[in-house]
Amino acid sequence: MTEQGAAIDRVAVVGTGVIGRSWVMVFARAGREVCPWDADPAQLERARAWFDREVSRLLEHGEITPDAAAAWQARVRWIRNLDEALDGAGYVQESGPERIETKQALYRELDRVAPPSAILGSSTSALDMTEITEGLSDAGAGRCIVAHPVNPPHIIPAVEVLGGARTGAVTVENTCALLASVGQTPVKLKRFAPGFLLNRMQAALVREAVNLVRDDIADVDAVDAVIRDGLGLRWALMGPFAVASTNADGGAREYFTRYGGAYNALWRDLRVDTEFTPELVGRIGDETERMLQGIAVADLMSWRDRLAVGIRRLKAQHPLRSTE
Repeated sequence: MTEQGAAIDRVAVVGTGVIGRSWVMVFARAGREVCPWDADPAQLERARAWFDREVSRLLEHGEITPDAAAAWQARVRWIRNLDEALDGAGYVQESGPERIETKQALYRELDRVAPPSAILGSSTSALDMTEITEGLSDAGAGRCIVAHPVNPPHIIPAVEVLGGARTGAVTVENTCALLASVGQTPVKLKRFAPGFLLNRMQAALVREAVNLVRDDIADVDAVDAVIRDGLGLRWALMGPFAVASTNADGGAREYFTRYGGAYNALWRDLRVDTEFTPELVGRIGDETERMLQGIAVADLMSWRDRLAVGIRRLKAQHPLRSTE
């Protein structure tokens, strides 16, 4: 196993959908040689076209120099053969379909073909690496790890990192070192839970958002407004526990002591019987489209990415903990 994950200079990206293509950008801009591969050649070509458009857009807006654009392009080798993509890789980022049988078959192949020293990371958003690596040798399972990003990882840096039952401690540490070295924020979990951290918290919020619309307490625009122009502004800077610390002069202890009873009452009132039906999905879709007033999804994504980058820059310019 590589002694220092940050020293890995060649990465394979297996699966080039929305997440995989974004990983290509993460590694290429950080100076790594990247070899993307996809079982579907057409998908690989779509990812390549997206990458080219993104580089051109950044160049056009003056966010990167012509030399940087050329360097990013030169670092990516779009490969149609899996063996060739894995050859010499120190790290593999897999972003294939979220089906356990598919993952298990793919990891048997990755373990067979990838260099023995390569770390095998997965973008899975819900599956347990212990289950994915069933049937692998201890050595094979020891180098496999979950590295679940936030979509899209080239814009949003948090990556949830969690090994399986047989993942080696050095694999965890080297993965975190690599991710940090390419500008991501590794977040280590202590143990597996379905959905990990991000998707569990997101699911809880989305469940209540759907309930509020379903029960005619508010429409889609109102629900989005209290996040967009309310909670989201705080959460862009701090998580729920740090926010609690700012809600009382005595910090989190005072806040949760003072308002613990109110939270307990709200939790008892929150409904957990939420289920999507075709009618409910249609209603939410109609209201969302009205709220967005015809804005194309691609334009919405581009706007989101630009502003998220701006928020990250602002936070970097004004860190909570001064380094001076």
